[in-house]
Amino acid sequence: MVLGLGPRCVQSLSALGAACARRGLGQALLGILLYHTDFRKSLTVEQDMMKVELLPALTDNYMYLLYVVSLLCSGVCWTPGKVVYSVAKWQVKSGSWDHAGGNEKLVKMQPGLKVYGGDDRIGALTHKVTHLSTLQVGSLTVKCLSTPCHTSGHICYFVSKPGSSEPSAVFTGDTLFVAGCGKFYEGTADEMYKALLEVLGRLPPDTKVYCGHEYTINNLKFARHVEPSNAAIQEKLAWAKEKYAIGEPTVPSTLAEEFTYNPFMRVKEKSVQQHAGESDPVTTMRAIRREKDQFKVPRD
Repeated sequence: MVLGLGPRCVQSLSALGAACARRGLGQALLGILLYHTDFRKSLTVEQDMMKVELLPALTDNYMYLLYVVSLLCSGVCWTPGKVVYSVAKWQVKSGSWDHAGGNEKLVKMQPGLKVYGGDDRIGALTHKVTHLSTLQVGSLTVKCLSTPCHTSGHICYFVSKPGSSEPSAVFTGDTLFVAGCGKFYEGTADEMYKALLEVLGRLPPDTKVYCGHEYTINNLKFARHVEPSNAAIQEKLAWAKEKYAIGEPTVPSTLAEEFTYNPFMRVKEKSVQQHAGESDPVTTMRAIRREKDQFKVPRD
């Protein structure tokens, strides 16, 4: 099962790719999925109900492998033909090779592979999803959340296990980043407000956020520009610099954290509105996104 897969084919496997290959995915398959630099490290986040592997790709992209723990523990054979895992760049990014450029070749190499997404422009799409469509991956429920703005067909994927006390996960692609949001390429400030505050923002606060890019430091520098007195921003920026210096991901965050330092999630706050010179959350969203688009990131 592939959901909004990318990026396009690359030439060689990294050590991470070889490790994944030993799990039964196969080198040819991973040759398409992975482009892992020596500097950027992978990360595995383990919970009782699932395991998420962060796979760095290109210069700042992320792809994800989601393992269903109940299936793994039961001894199910982990092969592509069984499709008992999801290979994911959990994002619908229409018309952009960095997120969906490898789909056609992957499907050609693995006939019958299912490709899920919310936009007809996604390469090799086999199953189109809509807002609140649900998929079942083992014991996990995947809810599709329509978040149009960056692209008109953008889908985020909310993964949970009914009845579990473990935090859920949401794969947000180019809608929500750590301390930032995507550009409004095909949408409006009103759409991004709804996506961030009314769709993603209403998920459980402890939901882990897995985004599509490593933009955290630059996003936090802009957040600091918007709210220079916000201690949460200062602390997160110092932490992110330490992580980046040793090649470790700054992903995931949580939704609760995003509400403390992400200016695009904080457009209802007076401090953000005053910076923008606005009194309405949507016009504040529009103003700070325009400012972010022109923002010159300081070195410090």
